[in-house]
Amino acid sequence: MNQNASITAAVPLLPEQAAFGHVDHWIFDLDNTLYSHEAQVWPQVNERISLYLLQLFGLDGLSSYELRRYYYERYGTTLNGLMSEHGVDPDDFLAFAHDIDLTMLDPNPDLGAAIAALPGRKLILTNGSRGHAENVAGKLGILHHFEDIFDIVEAGFLPKPERATYENFLAKHAIDPARAAMFEDIDKNLIVPNDLGMKTVLIVPRTPDPFRDAAEQAVVEAAHVHFVTNDLTGFLKPLMRASETIPLATPQA
Repeated sequence: MNQNASITAAVPLLPEQAAFGHVDHWIFDLDNTLYSHEAQVWPQVNERISLYLLQLFGLDGLSSYELRRYYYERYGTTLNGLMSEHGVDPDDFLAFAHDIDLTMLDPNPDLGAAIAALPGRKLILTNGSRGHAENVAGKLGILHHFEDIFDIVEAGFLPKPERATYENFLAKHAIDPARAAMFEDIDKNLIVPNDLGMKTVLIVPRTPDPFRDAAEQAVVEAAHVHFVTNDLTGFLKPLMRASETIPLATPQA
């Protein structure tokens, strides 16, 4: 599929109103989900992480990349690897990694209006820090639409896609996963939400992101991915109408 083309079909082809009419809990990842890669947010975080490793271990760029890949594959995040193997202070790492310039991230009032119109509660579930999520969502002009942010610190530094992180998030906010939808840019982070009974939406870039692996931005057709879109705002708009036309299921006692 040409990634420059707009994706209008759902995967699988299910009517949006039927699929989301029961949902009243809307859960969003942050990075590369609530904004597009053209804003140059995530590349800066990547660069800051590499710089942190350079300063900590004296590594060159290639060695830093390989170490990050090792940590990612074994521990899920660079931070988890650094904490596990070197006792790095997580607060120090997160503050350093998220010290970035948001100049190219523009307010998105259309996205804010689409989120505001969704029925029920809206929350952010991120492997980043709360401060980073607040800064990004604040710059987008959408922070006030979210009830809360569940970040990597609150997750006990256990990142998505670990099942315990989702379970702890759901328990904290008293969410019935059968009435929830999860929006993510990495398909493996939708496996557990699907297993728990959520509706899942994979966000892919409109144009290829040169700073991410091709496999992490591809259109995925799999049982755990119910819908795929490269236009989050456009995808959300019909869901407000769905809530107006299809009664929500009666909550369980």
